[in-house]
Amino acid sequence: MKVRIKFRKYGALRFIGHLDVMRCFQKVMRRAQIPIAFTSGYSPHMIMSFASPLGIGLTSDGEYFDIELAESISSKEAVCRMNAVSPEGMEVVSFRQIAEEKKMTGMAIVAAADYLVGMHRKEDPKYFRNSFHDSIAAFLGQPGIPVIKQTKRSEQEVDIRPLIYQMEPKEEGVYLKLAAGSVRNLKPELVISAFCEFAGIDSEGIRFTWHRLEMYAWKTPFIKPSPDCPAPEDRMPCSNVEPGSGGEKDGAAENLITLEDLGEDIESRENHD
Repeated sequence: MKVRIKFRKYGALRFIGHLDVMRCFQKVMRRAQIPIAFTSGYSPHMIMSFASPLGIGLTSDGEYFDIELAESISSKEAVCRMNAVSPEGMEVVSFRQIAEEKKMTGMAIVAAADYLVGMHRKEDPKYFRNSFHDSIAAFLGQPGIPVIKQTKRSEQEVDIRPLIYQMEPKEEGVYLKLAAGSVRNLKPELVISAFCEFAGIDSEGIRFTWHRLEMYAWKTPFIKPSPDCPAPEDRMPCSNVEPGSGGEKDGAAENLITLEDLGEDIESRENHD
């Protein structure tokens, strides 16, 4: 049985990296006595995979990892057990059964994520909302937004406009819905850096906070693009966005479903009987 676990990461634990998060949940599994399955061989390890590791310094309400169970356990009991032994800054939100196919793992299907980026100035807490509402529309209205994206081996110019599914001003900053995943992935820091440069914002005087809200998969099948061969325009949900509209309410936004909603709660044996 495959299970998807959703959790929150907040407080001081936002400063720990992905490997530490993984080790943390390995300990939580043991202490909570979750019947997780192990690989076979000389060095067995827990069968566990994370959808999209969170960067250091970011908090989140929507992190996911998938596991396999050796035997069934109810969702309610599993969540209760895990939260009882989890450290402050980690909270399990849900524990849901998912499809058995390998192609349905969170790592394979994640397609988008949304963020709330806080932008704060001590002398004027409402500075962003009051000054840059129109700048967002103009920023998104550009035919392209070329930026220099640094990879492990080199730097290359990339048009990030098709990867921005939604961008809206909020009282404390900006809401973003961006492409995510192993093939097409856009970090909020890159978008905000490009926006500040476009709008003439002096980012040195602003304190930023980065919070991931949720992760999504496509509701309907799309041709999976690759960096060298993007999908045809008629199959890409980001192709029909009206410039300056602030997002893809008729495209990507409505074709997305949370990773949590793709699973079902596991009932206790007593309730099932």
